[in-house]
Amino acid sequence: MAERKESGWEHFPHGADIGVRGVGVTKAVAFEQAACAMMAVVADLDRIKPQGRIEVLCTAPDDELLLVEWLNALVYEMAVRRMLFSRFAVEIQKNGLRGTAWGEGIDVERHEPAIEIKGATVTAVGVTQGSDGLWLAQCVVDV
Repeated sequence: MAERKESGWEHFPHGADIGVRGVGVTKAVAFEQAACAMMAVVADLDRIKPQGRIEVLCTAPDDELLLVEWLNALVYEMAVRRMLFSRFAVEIQKNGLRGTAWGEGIDVERHEPAIEIKGATVTAVGVTQGSDGLWLAQCVVDV
């Protein structure tokens, strides 16, 4: 991946599945951006209004598994609450994450959901800090 100058997200190809990648000035921002990348697989983020919020708590023994737990918690919340999310805030402490996601109930006509995410996987998982100081958080999501 080329050197980055700011935070953001992108997708990367992986067979029949989709890679999601977040980049940020902190590890927490990279996790937030990875969540945006995952949600953008489902629908256009600009069409999702951040009207309601949910809280998510995750724990894991390392950063890579914490990323997967975070994304899978969001997949669970999407399915159970029938919501899509467009904005995220993450606080990372040792082996733990407290996250907030803002979104709204799914409106099929307005959101035009493209695909259903089954879950985040450990395939191509990585949480690293680059030589430019920016953090990268990525994995493949099963679609």
